[in-house]
Amino acid sequence: MSKVVFEAHSRQSKGSSEARRIRRAGRIPAVIYGRAGKAVSIDLDALGFASGVKSISKSTIVKIEVEGKSYEAFVKDTQRNIIDGAILHVDFYEVEKNVAVRAKVSIHLSGNAIGIREGGVLEFPLQQIEVECLPNDLPERIELDVSGLGVNQSLCVRDISLSSAVRVLTSADQPIVLVKYAKDKSAAAAPAAAEADAPAAAGAAAPAAAAAPAAKA
Repeated sequence: MSKVVFEAHSRQSKGSSEARRIRRAGRIPAVIYGRAGKAVSIDLDALGFASGVKSISKSTIVKIEVEGKSYEAFVKDTQRNIIDGAILHVDFYEVEKNVAVRAKVSIHLSGNAIGIREGGVLEFPLQQIEVECLPNDLPERIELDVSGLGVNQSLCVRDISLSSAVRVLTSADQPIVLVKYAKDKSAAAAPAAAEADAPAAAGAAAPAAAAAPAAKA
């Protein structure tokens, strides 16, 4: 997959009034944060960013071209208008080629689990894992095939196959996806059977109680 590139302008002026002026011009105020705490203020084309951000994930490294200078970064955060969803501000986090980064990578499931056809329900409690690696080794997402997953079976973090250059930080024992019955049928049947037996037992005891006085007389 080719790297997403955003064209940006450097900006010196800051403040809410300047941000509003930028948005009226069809652009988005943004900041690129570096490892040493350095911040570069920029603005981006609103339509171009909205289109490009659709194809990326939290672990996607994008390129930002700012008047002849290039930055590689994650999209760290986007601030949106709560009414119409328009993007108001973007924070980027710059990465360096030879410096390892930590990131959360999303997991995407593929295939239809056998256990679902057997009456089970698929649960997906862990939808991303944390990894550490060099920027060029960072996966954009992880594909996990669940086709062979039967009822009462699960796939854990240890079952993910990644490059040796990628170190997984999430616990290996943590379950990612599992298939189980929606309700234990045998457990559900037990209370029903007990309720059915109770009236019969009560009915059998009644004649015995009635017969007791006759025997006494």
